[in-house]
Amino acid sequence: MNSERRVVITGLGVITPIGNDLETFWKNLVEGKSGIGRIQAFDTANYDCKIGGEVRDFDPKNFFNNAKDVRRTDRFVQLSMAAAKMSIRDSGLDLEKVNRDRFGVIVSSGIGGLKTLEDQFSALMNKGPQRVSAFTIPMLISNMASGVISMEFGLRGPNMCIVTACAT
Repeated sequence: MNSERRVVITGLGVITPIGNDLETFWKNLVEGKSGIGRIQAFDTANYDCKIGGEVRDFDPKNFFNNAKDVRRTDRFVQLSMAAAKMSIRDSGLDLEKVNRDRFGVIVSSGIGGLKTLEDQFSALMNKGPQRVSAFTIPMLISNMASGVISMEFGLRGPNMCIVTACAT
């Protein structure tokens, strides 16, 4: 193995509680703005904790080719795709000029499609097995984010998801 090989970060893409693009994120970070606030994604009435860092004002339709692809992906995949597209755009890479067999994708997700798991379990319990989506497994597995990104850009290099519990 050649110890002289290097990895270069050529582009950045971010979706965070303090900004859904690099410019907004960086401005708010430098200004010390907090992304922590009252949770709006669900009713917190029965919970002691009512605050969190949520991504807000994110529309996945801006990052997918059609509405069907949005419906068939969990939010963690949607967020990953958005960050990947922004990163590639920021890099200035011409994907027509790179060796796609050597272009890998590694995405880390601590748990994958938890919202999909919750929704489909609820469908199973309340409506029966016939109402569970055929896309449940592909929507919730942790490596789906890197897989969808690789397929979107035709990248055939290493493709993996690193999951190491809370260190992810």
